[in-house]
Amino acid sequence: MGKLSKQKKQEIIEIIESGNDLPEDFKHILFPPEKKEYELVYAGKERQEDILADTISVPLQPVKTFSTNGNGWTNKLIFGDNLQVMKSLLDDPNIKGQVKLIYIDPPFATKQEFRGSQDQKAYQDKIAGAEFIEFLRKRLIFLRELLADDGSIYVHLDTRKSHYIKTLMDEIFEEQNFKGEIVWYYRKYQMRKMRAFANNSERLLWYVNSSKSRYIYNPLTVPLDKPKYLKRKQWDKDLSRIVNVRDKDGKLIYDEYNDQKVDDVWDIPFMGATSPERTGYPTQKPETILDQVIRAASNKGDIVLDAFAGSGTTLAVAEKLGRRWLGIDCGKLAMYTIQKRMLNLKTEIGNKGKRLKAKPFTLYSAGLYDFKQLKKLPWDGWRKFALLLFNCRDEKHKVGGVELDGFRGRSDVFVFNHIEDKNLVLDYGFIDELHSHIGLKVGKEFFIIAPASKVMFLEDYIDKGNTRYYILRIPYSIINELHNKNFAAIRQPVDESQVNDTVDAVGFDFIRPPKVICNYCRKKPKGQLYEVAAVKITTFKSEAMLKGASQLANRQSLSTVMVDYDYKNNDTFNLNEVFYASDIEKNKWEVHLTTEKFGDKMMIIYLDIYGNEYREIKTLKDFKKGKK
Repeated sequence: MGKLSKQKKQEIIEIIESGNDLPEDFKHILFPPEKKEYELVYAGKERQEDILADTISVPLQPVKTFSTNGNGWTNKLIFGDNLQVMKSLLDDPNIKGQVKLIYIDPPFATKQEFRGSQDQKAYQDKIAGAEFIEFLRKRLIFLRELLADDGSIYVHLDTRKSHYIKTLMDEIFEEQNFKGEIVWYYRKYQMRKMRAFANNSERLLWYVNSSKSRYIYNPLTVPLDKPKYLKRKQWDKDLSRIVNVRDKDGKLIYDEYNDQKVDDVWDIPFMGATSPERTGYPTQKPETILDQVIRAASNKGDIVLDAFAGSGTTLAVAEKLGRRWLGIDCGKLAMYTIQKRMLNLKTEIGNKGKRLKAKPFTLYSAGLYDFKQLKKLPWDGWRKFALLLFNCRDEKHKVGGVELDGFRGRSDVFVFNHIEDKNLVLDYGFIDELHSHIGLKVGKEFFIIAPASKVMFLEDYIDKGNTRYYILRIPYSIINELHNKNFAAIRQPVDESQVNDTVDAVGFDFIRPPKVICNYCRKKPKGQLYEVAAVKITTFKSEAMLKGASQLANRQSLSTVMVDYDYKNNDTFNLNEVFYASDIEKNKWEVHLTTEKFGDKMMIIYLDIYGNEYREIKTLKDFKKGKK
């Protein structure tokens, strides 16, 4: 047993004395894992058991289901920090331990060498050090928990950090479960003056989850460029029979020798500029790579997970190969790129061939919620969401005749029922009445979850006797009393260099559309031959309640402007073009749209750096003639 603090010991004693089961997270404290013979040591490295126990989970809020919803499984596309999302997925028995294949292409596998502001350079510094190593290690620990016993994980890396991550994966998945290092080789333009060998490759580290289980491996073959020809009469190796042969150009050949098995060097070219599979998303990988990974390491109907979904290549190929899939990403650009891609699939790898209608998939939001939709939930749905939101155990029990809803740690939790009596409010009198029934029977902390509109005082907690009654408001952004650090929102990029930036969000927030004021005109910019539809952004202010958001200057909270030139009124945004804030600022806060691309109506989405959207629908007539 590991060394326990007095506080932890007392907590365990009180839970046992109360007759309640110990939370699952305590198994890591009471029965710590064996120490490794060697491991990667660096500043800020946390214990695996603490990572699993302390990570905040966030509930998944369904946003929209695409295609007809069938019975049973529906594929999932999830917007949110993948660490918090994976903690939530561990509560789903249909996912925990059921994922047969995980493929991830983490952020530092990019080839970008951008130079910009100090904030933009911070990305390059961050991925080079221990902070990013720990960022990825946390996610690998959760991925291991989701992976099936006979499952595999492939981690796509470039040459800069693969040696560190190999050591990490030996630690997490165990060295004997390492099955190979695949080299993706590609040809590219070579600089004339170079002082090193050309870097024309990347790595895929392949591990299985358990050496005790028979892992999935389907050998792959590729056609030989030059088939091997044999003499007319040929016996097989054990001389038991004459093998089946066929005639070609007067010679006889083995059928089986027309193919060769795929080895661990994959010669797969980059996508060309006009490739039909290109989405315009930075760091997109060719479908051929995922085709080989998915066919080799899974079977039809298996669940495939990509926790850094990006442009959605893993999900698109999994769909084509008849696998079920889960995709997670923290970027709104990724969500809209994947949404468009899944709704415009082609049957063949490389996005060629006939149209393929994707099976039903649901878009979820985790950590950024639509409060209007939450208010429409029935009581049972609201109660469950409220408990999950604040990481409470759903466990009804009674204290002093009052029915309570669960526990947060070892403290009692009460979910305020604002639906049963719409006139009931949470005021000082309510706290007094509650305390009179339970005050002598509860601990030092008691939590009440309620809609902010029903709370009639400003304090975050009320002290009564020896008990502090915490009020957890929904919506609510920052609760310093309950966490070691302030909530940190998912940050959306303002520059293409930040698209695959690392994100380590903590907590949750609620959607608040930004304030946007624009002028619209048609003009021919200086030095250009053709007229454009110009959007001049005069005001852009985020309305997010997160710490520091209100102090940002005008337009400083703008992330991107995304455009669907031919919006069809079906509530499905079909991304055609994206403009980053850094480029818009250089263009004097103007977005120039190509008039020839306009359909009958277009949708414009203005996105703030916290993921909140402001949407508007325009026609070409809304752009008045302006100055030339």
